[in-house]
Formats: sequence, structure tokens, C-alpha cells
Amino acid sequence: MKLTFMTLGCPGWDLDTICARGREYGFDGVDFRGYLQTIDITTLPEFTYDVATTRRKLADAGLAVSAISSSITVCVAEKVDANLEEARRTIAVARELGAANVRIFGGGAPSASARDLAKIGRDCIEYILSLDGAQDLHWLFETHDRWGDAAGIRLLLDAIPNPAFGALWDIGNTCFAGTETPEETLQALRGRIGYTHIKDAVYDPSHPLAMENGWRYVTPGTGQFPLAEMIAKLKATGYDGWLQFEHEKRWIPNLPEPEVAFPAFAKWARTL
Repeated sequence: MKLTFMTLGCPGWDLDTICARGREYGFDGVDFRGYLQTIDITTLPEFTYDVATTRRKLADAGLAVSAISSSITVCVAEKVDANLEEARRTIAVARELGAANVRIFGGGAPSASARDLAKIGRDCIEYILSLDGAQDLHWLFETHDRWGDAAGIRLLLDAIPNPAFGALWDIGNTCFAGTETPEETLQALRGRIGYTHIKDAVYDPSHPLAMENGWRYVTPGTGQFPLAEMIAKLKATGYDGWLQFEHEKRWIPNLPEPEVAFPAFAKWARTL
């Protein structure tokens, strides 16, 4: 499997630093979720009229663009127009950068019926997939919030059988929820996994760096999540795609600096 990092974990790095550090640490790719002060890269010159320079720098560094992590949230009826506009921009950038994967969210009001939300998501995905070039990409909803357990995953995947739609398995989110085993989640994904997020944590609610849920992020392989076991089971299903280190430095500034966290992840992941 190939290793990639998300720019969410290095919000202060410019493109030259992304390329230099990615190559130095031994990564195969980079996943763009924000760049410097801007979260939506499709609005920036580096990814629009000057994208050729970006493409060349990444190629020179030997880094593929493993995904574009968007803010598209398909199970919210009020966001259809905004989703389509972002999808159009994302398709154009993905085409220029040779990216095959786009991360999206399910989302939806907690009080709404999951079945009704799945119908909204189905309709939104159908609109997106009708756009020029959309069928050439893999639109992957992250296992997150109400779409993180086996029942929700099956509901959404069954509602949208198109092979251009699939799932991004965040193993950490499965462990955070604690409502089922990772094996149960993996079974529900049924070969529709197109991408992964990897992170680790320990349950330590008294620690000053603990999140509201009581968990505290640590270097992958040193926490309580059964990452090595689940990656082995994932590989046994035939998955040979990206392992992406999700280091949420943009949202959690007190996490270790990327110069520490990224090489530590790469060193651990290469042992799997």
C-alpha cells in the first residue's frame, strides 16, 4: 500500500515545503485539505490558473495527489447547489493534478431519518455524477458521525450503487464511536473502500490535551486502536490503495509539529 499525508496536518507549509518534506519522509503522495490560510484549494491560483507549476513541483518530488478532501456534504438538501459548485471546481483541479479520489461527507440533521437522508444523498450524488468528468473520479464518503457505523454505511452504499461512489474508511472514527468492532465496520464496507484515514489515540480524559470525548491523539502504533491488525485485515480483502495519515494540526494546534509527526508515521507504516 502507498503512504500519503494530508495538508490538514501541515497548515503552515507552502508548496515547496510540502514537496521537500514529503520526499524526505518517504511519502508516495499528498492529500490536499487546505493550503496555508485557505481550506478550499479550488479557489486558489496554485490550483487554478497556475496549476501547471504545482503539478510540476509535485512530479519533481515524486508525489502523487492521492485525493482532494472537499467539504461537499451530500445528505443536506440545502447544500445541493453549493455541493455542485464545489464539485465542478474540484473536478477541474483533480483533472489537472491527476487525482482520482475526492473525499466527501454524508452529514445531515441528527433528528432526521437516516433513510430520508440517504435519499437526499443519492439524489445529490446523481447530480454530481452527471457533471462532465465526474464519472472519472471516485467520490468517497468518510465514515464519520451518523454514517460511521455498519447500519449507516450499508444504507448509504445500498442507496448509491454507482461504482464511482464509495467509502473512505476512517479506522479511528470507528474506534472513537465504540459502538461496534472495526471488523463489523469493515464487513459493512463490502469492498467499497477506496481510501483510508489512519490515526491513533489513547483514552485519557484527565490529560490536559484530551479532547471532549476523552481521547488524546498519539503517534500511530503507540495508542489503543488496533491499527496494524485492521490494516492487515483490510489488505486481506484485496485493498492495495492509500494509507493516509490524518493529523489534525489545523484544528488542534497543540498536536505535534508535522516535522515530528509525519516521519514518525511513515517509519511505523513501513513496518506493516
